[in-house]
Amino acid sequence: MPIFKINDGKMTAIEHTTFAKQGIHERRDLQALLKRDIRVISPDSLVVAEEFGDWEDSNRSIDLLCIDKDANLVVIELKRTEDGGHMELQAIRYAAMISTLTFEKLIEIYDRYLKKNDSSLDAMESVLSFLEWPEPKEEQFGQEVRIVLASADFSKEVTTAVIWLNEFGLDIRCVRMRPYADGDQLFIEVQTVIPLPEIADHQIQIQAKRREVQQARRRPKFTITVAGKSYENLSKRHMMLHLVSEIIRTGKTPEAVRDAVAKADKTKLFEILDGELTEKDDVVHALERKKPRQDPRRYFHEKGEFFCSNGNTYVLSNQWGATTLPAAQALRDAFPDLEITIDEIDY
Repeated sequence: MPIFKINDGKMTAIEHTTFAKQGIHERRDLQALLKRDIRVISPDSLVVAEEFGDWEDSNRSIDLLCIDKDANLVVIELKRTEDGGHMELQAIRYAAMISTLTFEKLIEIYDRYLKKNDSSLDAMESVLSFLEWPEPKEEQFGQEVRIVLASADFSKEVTTAVIWLNEFGLDIRCVRMRPYADGDQLFIEVQTVIPLPEIADHQIQIQAKRREVQQARRRPKFTITVAGKSYENLSKRHMMLHLVSEIIRTGKTPEAVRDAVAKADKTKLFEILDGELTEKDDVVHALERKKPRQDPRRYFHEKGEFFCSNGNTYVLSNQWGATTLPAAQALRDAFPDLEITIDEIDY
């Protein structure tokens, strides 16, 4: 459908053109424009990487990698063509390859992106501010990977495939960026074609419900036993709290627990504070002095959740994601006399 301009009481059609005809390139022009204001095609998103390709055995890269306000990863794939090529297949590959990305790794990626673009922003502070999180929430990060395909137009093959894939729970959007020329001025009409605007809210509700069910199924719980004492139905962070607490209760030192984990995967288990502290407020204040840019709530700091040994206080991290099982298994292997068992249960 043409776009018209009104001039001197007349409606005049503005000529539909192509990006190629106007000398507009994908990476040099479209990508550069969109990374400055990604809201044009993906509202409530933050660009964290450009031409991202941190994987082995592949020389392909994601045009723009983002996160959204729900802490989901967003793959942006751009084309200037009139049919979209095979962009949906490329984007699905990329989504699969980044689906295991951790929050910690994302901060590293974003930090590189900021430095490459001569930005003075702090990566961690910027992401937390965007997400409106007081602290990192590894378990809530990257639960889904969304895909946004942006092209001058899409072939029937692409739109049919996207509609079909969305019916199976994927979140793929097709955004048409159609160029128009009026003399030396270039206009771009931006329109979401999938999902159709008039049914988008309904589809979003269906997809949100489906994601809730999938997330509930995918979020593992743990049952552990230490020296005959068992705990059931634990989240990752509470599994680590009970595991470490019970090991120390049997007489093992916090130093031995820390060293067992460090040998396995270099996870920082504890923050070590000077003095043997006994009150929650003292622990919080000590954390604030030692880590002024870090929220104390990143650590278990209620009374009974921290440990004293050899003139120090050991405060356990509650930031547990991909490193949980390696750390727990390292503790199990380090103390065979405690007959530790760790069972992961998928609901």
